[in-house]
Amino acid sequence: MAKNTYKESKNKGKNIFAIMERLIRVDWLFQNGVPLKYLPNVLFTILLIIFYIGYNHYADKNARNISKLESEVEDLRAHYTTLKAQYMYARLQSEVKKKVAPLGLEESLNPPAKISLPNE
Repeated sequence: MAKNTYKESKNKGKNIFAIMERLIRVDWLFQNGVPLKYLPNVLFTILLIIFYIGYNHYADKNARNISKLESEVEDLRAHYTTLKAQYMYARLQSEVKKKVAPLGLEESLNPPAKISLPNE
C-alpha cells in the first residue's frame, strides 16, 4: 500500500497568502502575553463601533421610509387635486341642471321673492 506524503511547494513564500501572513504576524507584539490593561479601552471602542454601525443602519432605514412616504404623500396630493377639480366642476349650475333633469326638476325662471312680515 502506498504511503501518503506531503509535497512541499517550490514557490514557498511567494504567493499572496504567504506575503499577507508575514505582514500580519504579531508574535513580537505579545511576547509576554496579552496586556489586559488595554482590554477595557478595546471593548469600549468595539462597543462604540457596534453602536455606530447600528445607528447607520437605523438612519438608512428611516431615510428609505421617509422617501417612500414622500412619494405616497405626493400621490395623495395629486389625487386630492383631481377630486377637488371634479367637485368644483360638478357644482356648476349647468352640471347640476343636467344631473337633475331625469328627476323632472327644472331651473326656475322667476327670481326669488323676499317675504317680509309686518312688525308687531
